Amino acid sequence: MRPVPAPAEVEAYLHRHIPLSADMGVTVVACGAAGVTLRAPLAPNINHRATVFGGSVSAVAILAAWTWLHFSLRTAGHASRLVIQRNTVEYLAPIGSAFEAHCPGLSAAQLERFLRTLDRHGKARATLVADLTCGGKKAATFTGEYVAVPGA
Repeated sequence: MRPVPAPAEVEAYLHRHIPLSADMGVTVVACGAAGVTLRAPLAPNINHRATVFGGSVSAVAILAAWTWLHFSLRTAGHASRLVIQRNTVEYLAPIGSAFEAHCPGLSAAQLERFLRTLDRHGKARATLVADLTCGGKKAATFTGEYVAVPGA
């Protein structure tokens, strides 16, 4: 297995390969086996009510979970293409300042099962969750289903 890149390397990767992440001001707070935490400021994500646009909440949550699974696959030596199939976001409170999305990833057993399925069938699905917080308070919850398919 390869080591997980440092947060700065992950952030540079996201900004280079998913330009929207740079436009939204996304920074990588943490990235590792224990999860991914992304932060985004209010200004580039603001709506007409001076709170974070719902699409930005969804995009940062999708990106946090995608980042965890993408780098878990890379660390395990898999060159699969990873796409989101479906997602839901439950908005619990308006977000009026910088916010974070934390995806704890899958358990070791779930990831191992995902990788075995990918090896055996050439594709695999995983459901990941993320909590979005603002000022330490939960503001939204995310659930997304991702599919890994052949290709880099």
